[in-house]
Amino acid sequence: MSEFLDILTHGRRLQGAIKELSIGELESVQEKLSNIIDKRKEKALEEEKEAQEKREKLAAIQRQMEEAGLDFDDLKALTEDSGKKTGKKRPIKYKLVDSNGVEHPWTGIGRMPRVYKEALDGGQSLDNFSIN
Repeated sequence: MSEFLDILTHGRRLQGAIKELSIGELESVQEKLSNIIDKRKEKALEEEKEAQEKREKLAAIQRQMEEAGLDFDDLKALTEDSGKKTGKKRPIKYKLVDSNGVEHPWTGIGRMPRVYKEALDGGQSLDNFSIN
């Protein structure tokens, strides 16, 4: 505890610390402390009121869930990513090896790669590059 709190919470030490203060100064300190106490009480009441409202809302939601035949596990299932599909790669259908020896695989989906287009323009058939 700090020294200030030690003095403030100990009766005799507090009396010794304030013996130099006038009655007017003591009343001023008392008024300030009363204001602080009142504000703290108001804040505590507001927090309790908010907590009570939250409990009531939770109880209402729980009643609605029970009426609908749902439980907490059903809500958890909504947040899980079980419905997400994993990025499964499509199988390669065509493979072309260019004049430099570089392989160009293609699934046959999407825009045709340039090397395939050039080969087809050169008179070759797409079946020539089929892996199947």
